[in-house]
Amino acid sequence: MIRLENITKVFNQGTVNETTALRGINLHVREGDFITIVGSNGAGKTTLFNTIAGTYFPTGGEIYFNNINVTKMPEYKRAKFIGRIFQDPLLGTASNMSLEDNMMICYKKGFKGLKISLNNKMREKFREELKLLDMGLEDRMEHNLQLFSGGQRQALTLLMTVISHPDLILLDEHTAALDPKNAALILDLTDRFITEKKLTAMMITHNMSHAIKYGNRILMMHKGEIVLDIEGEEKKNLTVDGLVKKFYDVKHEELTNDELLMSHE
Repeated sequence: MIRLENITKVFNQGTVNETTALRGINLHVREGDFITIVGSNGAGKTTLFNTIAGTYFPTGGEIYFNNINVTKMPEYKRAKFIGRIFQDPLLGTASNMSLEDNMMICYKKGFKGLKISLNNKMREKFREELKLLDMGLEDRMEHNLQLFSGGQRQALTLLMTVISHPDLILLDEHTAALDPKNAALILDLTDRFITEKKLTAMMITHNMSHAIKYGNRILMMHKGEIVLDIEGEEKKNLTVDGLVKKFYDVKHEELTNDELLMSHE
């Protein structure tokens, strides 16, 4: 589905502050892949997402989406087929609008070209969708979203992203701002939606246990490169210690990022 060929990204090129964030990234994402991505701060994870989403254009290399070259396609055009969920639960929904109005916008995005109006039939459809979250939100459809908690907002963002039928979902540490209970809930919902709807997704996480537990494929990034790409039986049998050892075997250096190494839960 997605093909990155020799992607590089250099910031402040030609100045004393020049920084190379991505170094010759080659990556093929297949339809139905659920890829988790780990790496220390500055590894290039978010820059990779920004490059795929069109927030940044690469300094070198090409990006193909379903064999169409999208390297210079702007972000707003890619947003038609790429859904993205960020750390901040407030970014994915409109606070000053009701829950049902937010969902209506997503349905209009997901069913392009169809005339859809908010009526009792649509409200019943929304209720059925919201019941999947098991949060009682189906009884709060007329409430403005500014009244909802961060966990509720992020669950809604996830649901609405799924409803809009993107070809690819980018999950950028989407549970990092939540308390452990809500983070676990959102992760389980994420896994369920992606599996049941057969979606293609990429998820950045700082928790190596989560990266191993979820998805069918794991990438480890380091200093702008993909240093490990593990899937299949090898991923199923992987442990955090095993992942750290694989990193050492490849890079011949210790993984020193405390946040990663402490994420054994």
